[in-house]
Amino acid sequence: MKPSSALLAVLLAASAAASAQVVPAVEGPTGLPISGTLHYSLDYTQTAQFYGGSEGTVQRGVVSGELAYANSSSIRPFGVTYSGGDIFNISGEPEGTGVFQHMLVSQGLGGREWMLKLMDEVSYMPQAPVSGFSGIVGVGGLPSPPTLPIEPILTQESRSVFNTVGPDLTRTFGRATSLDFGGKYTILRFPDSNGLDTDSVQANGQITRRLDARNSLTGQYVYGYTSFPGYSVLTMDTQSGLFGYQRVWNRQFKMSLAAGPEWVQSTDNLLVPPSTNVTVNATASYDLRSTSAMVSYNRATSGSAGEAQEVGIHVDDVSGAVSQIFGRNWTVTATGSYMRTQGVALQLNDQVVLTNAEFGGLTAMRRLSRHFTASANYTAIQQSSNFGLGPNVVSGLSQVISFTVAYSPRDINLKK
Repeated sequence: MKPSSALLAVLLAASAAASAQVVPAVEGPTGLPISGTLHYSLDYTQTAQFYGGSEGTVQRGVVSGELAYANSSSIRPFGVTYSGGDIFNISGEPEGTGVFQHMLVSQGLGGREWMLKLMDEVSYMPQAPVSGFSGIVGVGGLPSPPTLPIEPILTQESRSVFNTVGPDLTRTFGRATSLDFGGKYTILRFPDSNGLDTDSVQANGQITRRLDARNSLTGQYVYGYTSFPGYSVLTMDTQSGLFGYQRVWNRQFKMSLAAGPEWVQSTDNLLVPPSTNVTVNATASYDLRSTSAMVSYNRATSGSAGEAQEVGIHVDDVSGAVSQIFGRNWTVTATGSYMRTQGVALQLNDQVVLTNAEFGGLTAMRRLSRHFTASANYTAIQQSSNFGLGPNVVSGLSQVISFTVAYSPRDINLKK
């Protein structure tokens, strides 16, 4: 199952709260060929997922770990984060178990007024990613940045391989103006042939003009191209132009809004007719020492719905989260999301696929000692559609209860 990746972004509030309880880094060995910060953690999670109807209850255990390294260079910044583990079945259906892995590598090269970054991200999942860097429900980790979901319709129990790579170049002109150019190439594959394989290319350019210390204007153009290896004659193009405004109200509260037209075309106008839509990206965040909150809204067109076998999806996604620290040892986080998708491909009687999904979760984390934490999570997901979308698509209500024990020592400072 897959709540939107935008929801992953709102978990930044929880991450910030948790980091406030981390013990400072320790000094590592010197005289090494590299310098920087090394972090690792180990987790054990046990989950119980309750389905409606005759599907019953599934219980699973997850053993996982995370390793992250970042150097201390501002001219050639480098970072790598790896998360992996194994999901094993305790009771119920065994689908969705097995090894999972996710790695993100980035390398930068910068000058006084410019910065070039190269990024490569790859993952292998026995089920669609859900939350955190690991992508596995109930397992902690670094949250993802706010983007549209890779697989916009909530699905479960399907193996997938995902890889995206691309550059990003930022050039500043004085203190008020900056240009940003980026691109990425992405593939999504389903080894069991139960999803829609896709290849996509995206290119974008953005100009940001700072009006004063609190206000900025942005202009952005984004081009996307999607092809489907299983449908060699079908490709899809999207183009959008966004005009935005950013406002920093004070140290605690800031917001951004960007919107504009979006054009969709394909090589098969009977299956995917051309259309003009509106694309929107909006976020607002509030952050104090013990309280964090965030809300986001994203509207755009995705090339495919992944495991739902749907070509092209218009996505509307509203997500939010609130995190509160109580004393030195407790952190409570509530999250919620509503996502509506509309297919761009025509079905029988010229209808389109419509889905509505709601997500809600509550997590309580307790610091047990300097290096150990325990957490409990409750998640509820509900989805409905006007078409039958296959056996792996979430239908109706499902609920997940999970408990996690994590070991995370202090970060290690490495020095040459």
